Amino acid sequence: MCRSINMNIVISGLGIIGGSMAKAIKKYTDNYVYGINRSREPLDKALACGAVDEAGNEETLRIADMLILGIYPDAAVDFVRKNKDRIKKGCIVIDTCGIKSKICPELSQLAKDNGFYFVGFHPMAGKEKNGFDVSDADLFLGASGIVIPCDVPQEAVDTTAALLRKLGFGMVKFSTPEEHDRMIAFTSQLPHVLACAYVFSPRCIDHKGFSAGSYRDVSRVANINAQLWSELFIENKGPLADEIQTLIDNLELIKKGIEKGDREELARLLHKGKEIKEALGE
Repeated sequence: MCRSINMNIVISGLGIIGGSMAKAIKKYTDNYVYGINRSREPLDKALACGAVDEAGNEETLRIADMLILGIYPDAAVDFVRKNKDRIKKGCIVIDTCGIKSKICPELSQLAKDNGFYFVGFHPMAGKEKNGFDVSDADLFLGASGIVIPCDVPQEAVDTTAALLRKLGFGMVKFSTPEEHDRMIAFTSQLPHVLACAYVFSPRCIDHKGFSAGSYRDVSRVANINAQLWSELFIENKGPLADEIQTLIDNLELIKKGIEKGDREELARLLHKGKEIKEALGE
C-alpha cells in the first residue's frame, strides 16, 4: 500500500517549484507540510498563505515521511549529505532538479547507506519568473512529471507517482538518468540556449513595431535564471553540446540554401521541418 496521504512532508527550498509543490500538496492532499528555506522571507510568506503548516529545520527530518528538495542540484546533494544521519529510516527523498546523471548516483548511494529511499523527479512545468511569489498550486495541472526510480522498492515509486497524480500531473513518465538528460538537453536546455543566442542580435533592441508572435515564441525563455541554468548546462554538457552541434549543422544547411539561392533545396528543408512537426500531431 503506497503512502499517498497523511504523510509528514518536508520541503527544502521554497522557490517557484518548492513553493508550488507546497501549495499543491495543501490544496489537493491531506498531508502535513513543513517548510525549510535558507532565507526567512519566503518561509514567512508560505506560512501566511497556508502553503506550509509549520516552519521546519534539520531536526524535522527525523519525522519526515517524505523530503522534497526544491533546491539546485549541487545544493540538493550537499543538503542530503549534511543531514544523512537525521533523515528518518524509510523516508522517501525526492529531488526536483533538471539534470539526473550527476546527482542520482550520489543521492542513491547516500540513501542506501543510510536507510532511506531516493527517487529522482523532474516536473516539466515552470514560468519565466522565479521565487515563492510566482509559485502556484495549479502549476502542475496537466504537466508531465518524470520519475527516475533509482532502484528503490516499488512502494516508494508508487507513493511518489500517487502524490504527483494528486497534484494534477497529467502524465507520470518513468525514465533513467541517462535518457532523461539526453531528452532534456533537446526539449528544455537547447531552447533556452537558442533563445539567449537569438536575443544577442544587435537587431533585438529595435524589435518593437517589427515583431509579433514569432519573436515572442523564440525569445520567451531568454528571461532566464542565469545561475541555475548555467549549472544545469555544465552538468549536462555532453548531451547539450551534442544538441547544439546538431542545431548548428541544420542551420548551416538552411544557410547554404539561402546563400546559393537554391530555392528547391531550401523548400525541401523547410517542408521536411513541416512534415516532422505535423507527424507529431502538434
